[in-house]
Formats: sequence, structure tokens, C-alpha cells
Amino acid sequence: MEISKKKGKSKREMMVYSASKRALDIVLSLCALVGLSPIILAVFLIDCFGENKGPVFYKQVRIGYHGTPFKIIKFRSMIIDADKRLRANPTLYAEYKKNNYKLPEGKDPRVTKFGGFLRKTSLDEIPQFINVLKGEMSLIGPRPIVSEELSEYGNRQTELLSVKPGAMGYWQATGRSNIGYPERCEIELYYVEHQSILFDIQIFFKNIISIFKSDGAF
Repeated sequence: MEISKKKGKSKREMMVYSASKRALDIVLSLCALVGLSPIILAVFLIDCFGENKGPVFYKQVRIGYHGTPFKIIKFRSMIIDADKRLRANPTLYAEYKKNNYKLPEGKDPRVTKFGGFLRKTSLDEIPQFINVLKGEMSLIGPRPIVSEELSEYGNRQTELLSVKPGAMGYWQATGRSNIGYPERCEIELYYVEHQSILFDIQIFFKNIISIFKSDGAF
């Protein structure tokens, strides 16, 4: 794996950090999937037999490490073919782009009633531990973005993509969807420049607090 030298860190320090981070990613993701298995089973049963029957998982192409596309995995919180319906509605799609690539809370007609609960509690994010185990994501890192969002980073796109995207990150810990572009760029790139095990631990616990408070979750 290519390792770029970050501000104030030697190549050796970055290698140790990257190896330690990968080991933690694997161990913590396995523990999370096992520990959260009752919730995973409950969501599976509700999606299979509830009022909005359909696929349990939702997969969307995001931009990953060094610009490599991958499919992020979430519990489905929207109606089937939600992305197609969004793009087929010019007014809705324009509002989606204007609102930092997310529709305002309570104004997304694609979100199901149960899906709204999953989003508010961040339970829809649980399957991303699978992405972490596969090495497509890290537990901590910048939030993976869709291709349209790359333009928001201007000439610093390469810098953003020099690290793996994360299931949790500094942006989520700071305010999540309450913080839009261009401030989001500054937050994500700050992490890229200052990443460390200690910083990752701080971000992890801040994310846990944000999840319980439902900060910016919709």
C-alpha cells in the first residue's frame, strides 16, 4: 500500500500508524458486527416482512482511496430505485445538490418511515463495517463522497483521496449534516493533515456521543 508522508511525520511513522490502524479496523469491525448481530437480525426481519418489503441492503458507488470507486453498504432506508427517481426529478435533484448532496430533513419523499428511524439513530450505517473489513474503508477517516462532490475540493482532491474514507470521521464528530460545504472541506482536510492514533481515538468517542445525541443525523 502506498503511504504518503503527512505533515510532521516520517515515512516510518506513517507505516506504523497505517499498520496499527488496519489492525484496529479489522478487530473492532468484527467485534461490532458480532455485538450488533441482534440489531442486524431485527432490521433484516423488518425489511423482509414489514410494510416496505424489499432488499435489506442499499449499495451506492462512492469514491475511495486514490479515487477508486467502491460500493458503500447501508441498511436500506429509502424506497426501491430511490437514486433513479431522484435523478428523474430535475427539481428534486437540484435541491439535493444545492443542499450539500442531501435533501433537507423531513423533505425527502424517498425515505421510508422505518428508514427515517434508521437514519436518526445511525443504525443504517452498521453494514459499513463490512466495507471496513474488505479494506475499502477505515473505521476513522473522511466521509466517502459521491463523484459529484469531488468538485467541492477543487485542487485538493488528491489530498482528500490520499487516505481511506471512514465509517466515522471528524466531520461527523463536528456536526455531520449540519455542516455543509465549503466548511466541510476544511474539516475533512484538517483530519488528513493531522491524522494519528490519538486523534482517531478522540474522533471515535466524539462520534459515539454524536450518535446518541442524533447530531445532524437525517
